[in-house]
Amino acid sequence: MFGVRFLKTQPTQYVIRYRNGQRVSAGTGLSFFYFAPATSLVVVPTASGDSPFIFEETTADWQMVSIQGQLTWRIAQPERIAELMDFTLNAAGRYASEDPQKLPQRLLDRLQASLKTEIRALPLGQALAVGDALAARVGGSLGADPVVTALGLEILGFSILAIKPKPETARALEAEAREALLKRADEAIYARRNAAVEQERAIKENELRTEIAVQVKRQEIAEADMVGRITLEEKNARLVELATANARQEAEAKAHGIEALMRAAASVDPRVLEALATSGMRPEQTIAAAFRDLAGNAGKIGQLNVSPDLLGELLSRPQPA
Repeated sequence: MFGVRFLKTQPTQYVIRYRNGQRVSAGTGLSFFYFAPATSLVVVPTASGDSPFIFEETTADWQMVSIQGQLTWRIAQPERIAELMDFTLNAAGRYASEDPQKLPQRLLDRLQASLKTEIRALPLGQALAVGDALAARVGGSLGADPVVTALGLEILGFSILAIKPKPETARALEAEAREALLKRADEAIYARRNAAVEQERAIKENELRTEIAVQVKRQEIAEADMVGRITLEEKNARLVELATANARQEAEAKAHGIEALMRAAASVDPRVLEALATSGMRPEQTIAAAFRDLAGNAGKIGQLNVSPDLLGELLSRPQPA
């Protein structure tokens, strides 16, 4: 009524009230009555805002990539931006200009300029893998951008969600990566087979070394056995030589004894020897020796009579055991 109105703002809204061109009050979350025909109201939102984006840029090797992410920001110095952009409310309580709607796009334009500079310095392979590092560099450079600082804006967060190539480029990269994986798989199979061959060779070498060691040990045992046999034969030969020498000496001693006995007997009267030989004989042996002497002198004996009594006596005598 009569141009008097009431304004109530939120704690996330910074209000500057002008009356007749003079600044009357300023602050966040103010509530007051004002006379509309003579009052101008500038309302600057200080709450944080999210600005998602999708940019298409060209890499250093002339490959097109799409960059998707999100920028979080807020107006940290509302009075500075109120001097550069129009945040004045009209009579209907809406913004009188399009500056508040253009602010996010202006910020995204500065962001795109920073991303373009970074992406154009990288080849495709590095651009696809540099997400986190790229976000850190671009976020820092955007916060220090002269336009951003002049508008009193603060960058709260910047993230890159995805960097994707064109579909045909992606298929080519997939084919290259697939071939690389297949190559690595072939190399792994080759390495495994080579390792198996090396292990088999090591096993064969160990078996051969073991067999050689066994053969060497058997040869050593055979040589030791041969040396033992040679030693035994040498001892047997020496034993035979000693036995032969002993037998020879014994025979020589016996021969010497017989020779000495013969020499002694040669000087003795034969009748004495005969008496010595017949001494100790049994009667029948004596009679047999007498008959032998008679047979030896048979040419000199004309006739010999043997009585039946003598012959019966001889035959009836028991034979010696």
